[in-house]
Amino acid sequence: MNDFSQIALLLGGFAIVAIASNQLSKLFRRIKLPLITGLLFVGIISGPFVLGLIPVSARQDLGFISDIALSYIAFAAGAELYLKELRDRFKSIKWITVGQLVVTFLLSGALILLLEDYIPFLQTLSPNKKIIVAMLSGIIFIARSPASAIAVINEVRAKGPFTSTVLGVTVLKDFIVIIMFAIGLSVSVALDNGESINVFSILIVLAEVAVSFGLGFLLFFLLRILLALNLAPWVKKTLLLFSGYSIYLLYALIKTLTVRYFGKAFLVEPLLICILGSFLVTNYSKYRYEFLRLLKDIGPPVYVTFFTLAGAVLALDVITQVWVATLVFFLIRLLAIMVGAYVGGVLAGDPRQYNRIGWMPYVTQAGVGLGLALIVARTFPEWGFEFATIITAMIVVNQVVGPPLLKYALSKVKEAHPKANSPGFDGIRDAIIFGLESQSIALARQLKENNWEVKIATFRQDVVPGDYPDLTIKVLNEISLESLHGLDAEHAEAVVLMLTDEENLKLGNLIYEHIGTKDIVVRLNKRLNMAKFHELGALIVDPSTAIVSLLDHFVRSPQAASLLLGMQKGQDSMDLEVLNPNLHGIPLRDLRLPADIIVLSIIRGGQMLISHGYTRLRLGDVITAVGSKESLERLSLRFEG
Repeated sequence: MNDFSQIALLLGGFAIVAIASNQLSKLFRRIKLPLITGLLFVGIISGPFVLGLIPVSARQDLGFISDIALSYIAFAAGAELYLKELRDRFKSIKWITVGQLVVTFLLSGALILLLEDYIPFLQTLSPNKKIIVAMLSGIIFIARSPASAIAVINEVRAKGPFTSTVLGVTVLKDFIVIIMFAIGLSVSVALDNGESINVFSILIVLAEVAVSFGLGFLLFFLLRILLALNLAPWVKKTLLLFSGYSIYLLYALIKTLTVRYFGKAFLVEPLLICILGSFLVTNYSKYRYEFLRLLKDIGPPVYVTFFTLAGAVLALDVITQVWVATLVFFLIRLLAIMVGAYVGGVLAGDPRQYNRIGWMPYVTQAGVGLGLALIVARTFPEWGFEFATIITAMIVVNQVVGPPLLKYALSKVKEAHPKANSPGFDGIRDAIIFGLESQSIALARQLKENNWEVKIATFRQDVVPGDYPDLTIKVLNEISLESLHGLDAEHAEAVVLMLTDEENLKLGNLIYEHIGTKDIVVRLNKRLNMAKFHELGALIVDPSTAIVSLLDHFVRSPQAASLLLGMQKGQDSMDLEVLNPNLHGIPLRDLRLPADIIVLSIIRGGQMLISHGYTRLRLGDVITAVGSKESLERLSLRFEG
């Protein structure tokens, strides 16, 4: 009971640290560092070697948290391996994967043995243990980070054959790495126990892998039953995590029973079981989307707890002694990846341009590599924690170096489509409306009444601009970047697209990539195209639902709806960007706003803040305010400085 109470207290304290870690790690994104780096850093600071908020005993007492997280990481990796999306580039994916698996494993393992003088803990080990370190390092070096790769690819909106190959290789490698690790760990345990590698021991290893595959199929059937149940989402998420953790409980039970009755441990591989079950659900069941949705919802808290705990149990006292070894491991892995990617690209017949930079997308590591290192630490306590410390430090370096290299590679092959920098405000509110019809004309006139400079662009060649003397009409011949420059689109604060979805999407992509206009408003024609416009960060108006939503707001809150729509006499709403440096850091309560002005919200870094009197303004904040038109105009001048 006393032990249970201690674990409960430790778990409560760690929960508080994890919540703080989730918030503090976001600061690392502001300085362009990955979130994982922030989580590891907060964990290290909270650990026994700095603040001591998490004691050394957490390594053992909270081990079940790592097991739950590792099963989730295996689920996530298996779910990314969707065969239908890999078929187009299967030849390149196959050969680059083979090249990196073989070359990285053999070359890195050999180099570690050759450079053992620069790896202090390796020098004190027996020859068998040195072989174990080289073999397991070679396997872990292959591991990648699908989550990091997908995040970068989504960030720059990369599309094309090179991008497809990167995604396919990244996901496939993690799947194969776990199989290799299962075999490598079994062989390592035999070597560590002084057993010779003979036909019988090889058959035992193959039997362990075969049983793991069988349990993976069993997990697949259990997951299908779970996903088919009509349960509350939180219940399904809990059961999904428990199903992964139960594999670790089964692993421990099988190991204990086989040691007791046969004198030798029979080791199934939980990661292999989980990744296989996830792969089968993703590719051979009708529950793929439900499974992906649950994994997406579970992901953030799992990653926060896993990486924070990994940082907390990191042997910080060892890091100061192994920084040379960390650098050696990093350089060995980098060289092996370069050679492996080039060999694979040549075998696949990829263009020379791809082969020269083909190694860059595969530097980043995260959950799988770190998880495998922690398993090694627990399996070989004599030297495993030094090994895991070096691997963890190397992964942090890879997380910092890897994403910029991937961005550079995607840009080099011209498959990256990042958003252009938003043009600065020139003191005049400009809007461009594409499409000439009754609605666009009415919108242009209403914007002009609110002191906007408006242009209507049309591709209709029969239009006579003189027919609309109060409006500026521009007749265009084609959708092109030159046409946008001719409209002086660089100075527009908003663009409204009211053409066909195909034309709107083509214009939206050009504006997103080359102009960077802050607000793109799209009138949608077909709901099937909504996701494409969401990728551009566009504000979407769906005519089929807009009227219903508007009527709903008038029924439930008529005063607020009429106020926000500017239907109250003399009242209006406005978004105001903080451009005046003199307002930076000032609380709202000290602004001395006009009495008829109400601040509804503040948008900062894409996130909405519910404002109050003590909320301090920051340059770039967008304030949504309601009040009289005269007061809003005065406030606008003040914010623009």
